[in-house]
Order: sequence, then structure tokens, then C-alpha cells
Amino acid sequence: MKLSFWRKTKEPAVTIGTDPDADLELLLSECRKNLPRYDELLIRKAFQFCVQAHKNDLRESGEPYYTHPLEVARIIVNEIPLDDVSVCAALLHDVVEDTTYSLEDIRAEFGSTVAEIVDGATKISGIFRSTEIRQAENYRKLLLALVKDVRVILIKFADRLHNMRTLGALPPERQQRLARETLDIYAPFAHRFGLANIKWELEDLAFKYLYPTEYNAIKQALAESRAEREAYIARFAEPIAERLKKEGFQFEITGRPKHIYSIYQKMQRLGVPMSELYDLLAVRIILDTNENKDCYTVYGIVADIYEPIADRFKDYIARPKKNSYQSLHAAFIGPEGKRVEVQIRTRAMHEIAERGIAAHFRYKENQGNGRVPSWWNDKELEEWANWVRDIFENAGDEAPEQLLESFKLNLYQDEIYVYTPRNDLIILPQGATPIDFAYAIHSEIGNHCIGAKVNGKLVPLDYQLKTGDQVEILTSKNQHPTKDWERICVTHKAKSNIRKYLNEEKRRIVEQGKQLWEKRLRKSQLSPTQEQFDRMLAKLGIPNPNEFFYKLGLGIVSADAALGLVGAAGEHAEPVAVVPTESKSPSVLPDRLRSESGVVLDGAHPPIPNLLYHFARCCNPVPGDEIVGVITVGSGIKVHRRDCRNIAEMGDAVQARMVNLSWAPHQSGEYLATIRVTGEDRPGMLHDITNAITGYRNTNIRSVNIDAFGRDFEGIITVYVQNLEHLNEIFSRIARIRGVRSVARYNG
Repeated sequence: MKLSFWRKTKEPAVTIGTDPDADLELLLSECRKNLPRYDELLIRKAFQFCVQAHKNDLRESGEPYYTHPLEVARIIVNEIPLDDVSVCAALLHDVVEDTTYSLEDIRAEFGSTVAEIVDGATKISGIFRSTEIRQAENYRKLLLALVKDVRVILIKFADRLHNMRTLGALPPERQQRLARETLDIYAPFAHRFGLANIKWELEDLAFKYLYPTEYNAIKQALAESRAEREAYIARFAEPIAERLKKEGFQFEITGRPKHIYSIYQKMQRLGVPMSELYDLLAVRIILDTNENKDCYTVYGIVADIYEPIADRFKDYIARPKKNSYQSLHAAFIGPEGKRVEVQIRTRAMHEIAERGIAAHFRYKENQGNGRVPSWWNDKELEEWANWVRDIFENAGDEAPEQLLESFKLNLYQDEIYVYTPRNDLIILPQGATPIDFAYAIHSEIGNHCIGAKVNGKLVPLDYQLKTGDQVEILTSKNQHPTKDWERICVTHKAKSNIRKYLNEEKRRIVEQGKQLWEKRLRKSQLSPTQEQFDRMLAKLGIPNPNEFFYKLGLGIVSADAALGLVGAAGEHAEPVAVVPTESKSPSVLPDRLRSESGVVLDGAHPPIPNLLYHFARCCNPVPGDEIVGVITVGSGIKVHRRDCRNIAEMGDAVQARMVNLSWAPHQSGEYLATIRVTGEDRPGMLHDITNAITGYRNTNIRSVNIDAFGRDFEGIITVYVQNLEHLNEIFSRIARIRGVRSVARYNG
């Protein structure tokens, strides 16, 4: 049994930089103490190479530069114990970047493994900086490289940690930049890799330079109350220690320190001063046992002594976090009614919690030969590697800023645990929706998701899932991602797949527009010069050819209208009316929705050819509806149903701009219509509704959004129909479904 309080006092700092020989002996003595095996000759050779390579370099503090790689190597030995290859690479990690030696020199002297780690550590330097984030391809390649040898990122953590410990020597601007970069990227990354101690120290050091006033205030308050907290923790732990000893457990009880940045975050989140935080008292119980069940037994013992707070129990043993973190978290009412947080874990769990991926490496290293990365076959490490690979291989051609934002989001979010209908566990970030769940299973399921059932109840696609939910995804081959989905979902995998689909759809439309333009040029026997084409784009207010072809493909711009702006007299020709859509128009408009016959302007003799118009999304008119048009400033004619609520609300203000329209005699396209359905939320309801729709003329469904309220539901369904008769038949079929109360046109 061992009882200690708060963080162990760090050993006094060792002065280095005055005697390289003494510094080398210090490093070797630490290797003997912390590494199960090491090649002393390899480390001596690497140290001497490091000193020689950096002999003319000084740090900002004035110290010999070799002291930095030496300190990085010492962190690798003492705080993230890895192996001698990692120590060697740490000593050499700045050589290629900062000296005249090349990577081939490193390879020739120390072999391919060391050279590859040094190469990865060299490339990662500065890669997260805003000035370089545009190099998305390098960024992607780099992080894919780390899945080959995780020691690259571990050395980089050690490098950043030492830089943050010595940040005071830098000018304020660089302090701010490095601190922000550390807080935004390195600390979350350390969290993802389970390096708790490094994550906490990086956060506190970054916070110290970004918000010095707040940092110092919290630090002083903690120092002033430390003796009082330790005395209370001792009183709280004493009866627990007596019972555990009586039950025969070998254990250690420690006061768990609250880190300064985490206290600040909680103060900000709750909007209260530090004096009003009631959970600064925390205890960790570490059991020397190999039986996970002992943790639950100890929880029962503590709950027998102190009253547990029911809603504060979290079981990360049965459901580990993605970074393999395992522990029981609970809260109890201690003496004087104070709340105390308690963590209960085994020694092995504690090692993983403190050292994360490095603990796995150390465990596997003890079984290997120190040269082969034996962790490749480790299940947990492979999951980490797959996570990184998934983010960057699925990134496609998305903008670097989007890639970085998704990356940061997925690094740091709390997790929820949800289940498939077959009870397979899916771990997602907090705030995840059914769309995230669908893409987590498979991209095709995500792309065709039309709805979801959570615990047997229909829910909308923007429903936020909770731990314990059982989720069933409903799909339709006719469903496709929309721009709104990207706003709803939170995971990188979902966002990147949605962007990929929308980008591919845009490319398809651009190609259609290009073919339409070429066909129209051949028909008119025109061949505009590049100058004429550029002049036409300028008159249309379109920035580039791709956007022009995209608008042509959507029908936003007419080929005839564009042709009116080119030709021999193009410079002096009268501008032809070009009708761009408003921002609320659909982002993708299939060919079948752009019928040449469409609508005609009543009273126009002869009929106006190629009348430019688009359908209002508020009422979605279809052939058979009585329709009117509203001439909008710069947006052409917008076609509404005559009974559209928006038309009625605009009243006299729109009368002067209204024109009478009618449907052309022949209609061959398909049109969007939106249906509102209400009824009883019973099992199979959504399946019955979608079958009723698709079973008639193979009707395509564009989207489904369902909200459940107790035993009732309301659904908004958008479909493609040929005319009003087609739509009315769908109404009739839905109305006959058991439990449906109403079905009608939806006028948004």
C-alpha cells in the first residue's frame, strides 16, 4: 500500500551545456535506469555526431545548440521511455534541417530506421503553421508517414515539450505563435495519443504565455489552498485505505492534481470564479492487480464508505476511449459535504493513461529486439494508425483549412458510445448525428441515408446521439448528400465524404455545361477568341471558365444569352439579360428538371424562346398547378404556385412585378415536390411510406426529414414527380398507410 498526495516533486533540474562528456554520461545513466536494453555505442556515436554537427550553433538563450536535442533525448528516456533507436533519432532530429549534413549522411552512419524517423521529424517541423498549412499534400503525406513509425510523432512531442519549457528565451511574438500552435494542435494530438502528462503540461505552458494574468491568478490560488486540500484528501482517503488493506488489496492512493488550464476551461464553461468550483478535490486509486473486476469491487467499497453521486459515474473500463484509456470515474460526497472525484484503475491502465501510445510501445519493446517496430501488430496502435490514415486518405481535394479544422475537431472532442442493431459498438465524438453514424459504418450507407431510428423511434438527421443509443440507419438508393448535411455532421469522415460527393457532382455539371457550350458554338458556327470569351465572362460577372460552365450546366446562365455577348460586335453589343439564381436555389439541378418546354409567358406573341426562369423552393410548383411568375431584380422570373403563402404575404408589394404564366403543352421533365406527413410513430412506418412512394412509377425520393414527438411523428419528404396527377396518386397511397393521419403539400 502506498499513500501520496498531489503531484510528485520533480527532481532538481540538471545543469547541462558546460561539459559535453558529462552530459553524455548523464544521458547514458538515465538510459540504464529507464530502458530495458540499449546500445551504448549507438547512443555515444549519435551524441558525438550531434555535438559536432551543431558545434557552431547557439540557442536563443545563448546555450550550445546541442543541449536542445540532448534534452529531447532525455525526455524520450525519462518521460516517454521508448528505445535506443528513438534516443538516437532524438539526438539527430535537427541535424538535417539545421546543418550541412544530409539525410543520406544520417542513413550511412546510423541506418535506414534512424534516417526515416529523422526524416519524419524534420518534415513535421512547422507543418501546422498557418503560413505552411496550404501545403496540404505535404501535410497529408507527413501524417500518413507517421503510421509507419509512431516514434516520429513521439519525438516531435518531446521536441515541442522542451521548446515550451524554454519558451521564455524567445521574443513575445514567437512565444504567442508557438503557444497558440501548441494549444491548438500539439496538446490535442497528445490527448489523442493518450499522452496525458505531456498533454497537461503543454496546455499549462501554452496557457501561461497566452493568458499570463489568468494563469498566475489560478496558480497563486492553488498554492494558497494546497495545504488545506492535501489535509482534506488525507482525511477522505484514510478510511478507504484501511478497508482496502483489510480486503487484501495492494494499491496506491494519490491526490490527483487539477491542471491550471483545465480549471480555467471549467471556469469559462460555467461562468464562475475559481472559489465556486466544487470539484478541485480529486483522488486516484491505482490497484496492483491484473483483474479488471477488482476495480468494480473497490468502487463498491468506496460507495459503502461515502455516498456516490449517481450521475457522475463513468465506466471507461467496459468501454475504453479511442486512445485506449481505461478507468472508472465516479464522484462521492466526502466529509463536510464536499464533493470528491475518484478514479479507480489498475497499474497497467494507469501506465496507458499516463503514457498512452508510448506505454504500448514500451510493452511491445520488452518483447522485441529493439530494432523491429514490433508494435505494428498491436491492436490499439493499429487503431490509432487507422484513425490517422482515415482522416488523410479520405481528405480528397478539400481545402487545407477544412482539413485542419476537421483534424482539430476530431482530436479533442469527448466521445459517446452508440450501438448498431446487432449491438456492435461505434465510438463517435460528442454531438454526432445519425449522418456521422451512417458514415462511420460505410460511406455508401452515409451517402444514401434518408433517416434513422434511435432506440426504435424515428429521429431527424440532425438529432444528437447520446451514449447508449441504439441506432438503425434507413437508406434509399435515390438519396444523396446535400450541402446541409455538412453543417449537421461533426466527424471528419462524414464531412469529407459529403464534400467528395458534392465536388464530384459539381465536376459532372461543369462537364455537362462545357459540352452544352461546345454544342451551341458548333450550331451557331461561332469560334470566339480567348479575348472575346474573357470579355463575355466579365460582362456576366463570372470569375472563371469553370464557374461559367457550372452555371450553364445548372441552367442558371443561358447559352444563347452568353452567345449574345460574343462575336465580332461583342464589344459594343447590348447586354443580353442573364438570369442567375438566388443563393437559395438548389446547389445541384439535374437535367430532368430543366425541360425545354417548361413554362410560357401568357400574352407573349410570338412566345419568347428560351425563357429563363427557375422554380421557387418555398412552394415547388409542378405541372398542373396554377402558377404565376415574379420578376426579381437581377434574378429573372421565379415561378410560384398561385396559392403560395409567400405570394399572399407579399401582397401589393409584388403585384407590379407579377406576370401570368402557364405550363407548356408538353411536359417531359421531373419536378420537385415537398410533402408533409403526420401520424403514429410505429415500427415500420418510415419503411411503409418510402415503399408507397417508390412503388409508384419508381418515384425518386430526394430527402426525408422525420421528427418524432412521443408517439407521433411529422415527416417532410421531397420527391421528384412528373405532374400534379403523379403527386396526387402518391398522396392517395400514403394516406392508405395504417397510422397516417394527414398528408398534404408542404409550403415552406
